[in-house]
Amino acid sequence: MEYRFLGNTGLKVSRLCFGALTIGPLQAGLPVREGASVLRRALEQGVNFIDTAQLYGTYGHIRESMGQDYRHVIVASKSYAYKTEDMENSLTEALRGLNRDYIDLFLLHEQESELTIRGHWEAVERLIRAREKGVVRAIGISTHSVAGVRAAAAVSEFDIIHPLINMAGIGIRDGSLNDMLAAIKGAHRAGKGLYGMKALGGGNLLTRAQEALDYVLALDELAAVAVGMQTKPEVDFNVACFTSRPVSALQEKLRKINRRLHVEDWCQGCGACVGLCKSGALSVSRGKAEADPSACRLCGYCGAACPGFCIKII
Repeated sequence: MEYRFLGNTGLKVSRLCFGALTIGPLQAGLPVREGASVLRRALEQGVNFIDTAQLYGTYGHIRESMGQDYRHVIVASKSYAYKTEDMENSLTEALRGLNRDYIDLFLLHEQESELTIRGHWEAVERLIRAREKGVVRAIGISTHSVAGVRAAAAVSEFDIIHPLINMAGIGIRDGSLNDMLAAIKGAHRAGKGLYGMKALGGGNLLTRAQEALDYVLALDELAAVAVGMQTKPEVDFNVACFTSRPVSALQEKLRKINRRLHVEDWCQGCGACVGLCKSGALSVSRGKAEADPSACRLCGYCGAACPGFCIKII
């Protein structure tokens, strides 16, 4: 496993970061022990970096996976908090949930621009005080937008940016893939630590997984890339990709895993996905996109059309 320093934080992270969203109640809904077992498989193979969020509901899984020996594991969490009190509660929940007296990274969740960062500034000030006390080691934002990356790069108080980036540009809320790459390069020049997300486009690039992972690994500005995993074969495949080991046998195991199309609750029912579905599996019902599992071919084309990044293959 390759390790890199995350910007100027002094934190040395594995290039493969375990994205914990997929094991939690929002996606696979794995019981704590089962999810912890998948996480531990990654830790045993050299992964030392886990990404989660207050929303994900996976603090218990992470705590169980680390046991008492947690000092070498770097954990990032995120919160939507606007106000001081709300951020205080978010930090307390993370520390108690993880059974730690500090958390390595704490980010504002899904910031879109300078305006949204400014709107959360009271929460940022609480994070700054937590960093000064050593309760948090580094702070910043996660974002799906080019404007978010550019805005955060200009904020001297931020150490970290966690941007969406994949070879197809799936999920970028504004601008093009080239715009996002330029913003990431600019943030790197500004000294920010960067680790990417959605390298597989929310599962929509699973049929091209090795190609998609090779793409993000070639981006030297990214110290690490968070990849969602919910089974041990997925862990083994991703570790192999990140360590340049053969993956053909592992791909056969992955093909046997049952997948499904998942539509997030925040879908607005715009219908952009329906017209792209060649198999007629998608429709809009009660203001939200729905998939007919018997007709869905899991091709992922619909995910590329979704303006809200609501459609994933899990």
